[in-house]
Amino acid sequence: MPFILANVDSRAALVAEDKFYDLETLSRGSIGADPMAALGALDALSELSSNLADKSETGRLSTARLGPPVPRPPNGFAVGLNYRNHALESGMDLPRFPLVFTKYSSCIAGPNDDIVMRSDYVDFEAELVVVIGHGGKDIAALDAWSHVAGLCVGQDISDRPTQFGAAPPQFSLGKSFDTFGPIGPVLVSPDSLDNPGSLKIECVVNNEVRQSDNTNDLIFDVPTLVSYLSEICTLQTGDIIFTGTPGGVGVAEGRFLEDGDVIRTTIEGLGTLVNRCVRGSDHSNADFLPPNMKRRNADRK
Repeated sequence: MPFILANVDSRAALVAEDKFYDLETLSRGSIGADPMAALGALDALSELSSNLADKSETGRLSTARLGPPVPRPPNGFAVGLNYRNHALESGMDLPRFPLVFTKYSSCIAGPNDDIVMRSDYVDFEAELVVVIGHGGKDIAALDAWSHVAGLCVGQDISDRPTQFGAAPPQFSLGKSFDTFGPIGPVLVSPDSLDNPGSLKIECVVNNEVRQSDNTNDLIFDVPTLVSYLSEICTLQTGDIIFTGTPGGVGVAEGRFLEDGDVIRTTIEGLGTLVNRCVRGSDHSNADFLPPNMKRRNADRK
């Protein structure tokens, strides 16, 4: 049975259209308020969702304060160069196996939280995020969807000086500054979608479409990623996977985010993140940028 899970003021809630229902109240205390606890009770979420029409709503989602649906993932994985057009714009060959790095859980932020930038070379990367429900080891690709609790929208915000300031590049820290992982707005179970493997994905900066693609262009699809990662790590309930970004990222054209920019990231059937960019203090290597990455933000004024 499909379900949609939200984090409303740090409390788990089920969603139907614009209504939300506090999960602890709905389950009569059998599931706690912590959104992380809900991820271990998928069967109960499905059953409770099937009876929401008979229940009294807690409030309206449109006026609620939403947090990340998975606020404290045990592990955060991310995949580089996983769309064909992004590999092409990066001038790199298609990878033979998934290029995985760590996105530390401390970077996770809510769907409407500000992104705090600490250099002038910060970039956007719209991504489909997979959340593990039933963990496991050596999961077969054919069984992978049964281990997925849900999908949500994500942004893999990237500080390019930190990422490319060393040789070889250092992805994990450059993509894990505090606030660099907004996710949400809700977690949608795969069976809520007609085709969870084919979803339109779009990123708009201010009023300009910067990325537009479909997740069916992934080089390594969701079942492949879940299977591959589980060969190496035992996946745990609540682990998240940022699956990669399409072409159109700012670094390809030297167009980076600026103070006050608003990023709208939308995936078909999953909703929209709206995040404002705020310029904070410089970090220690904020002025470094490789010579092949030229800034031309002045062209967009």
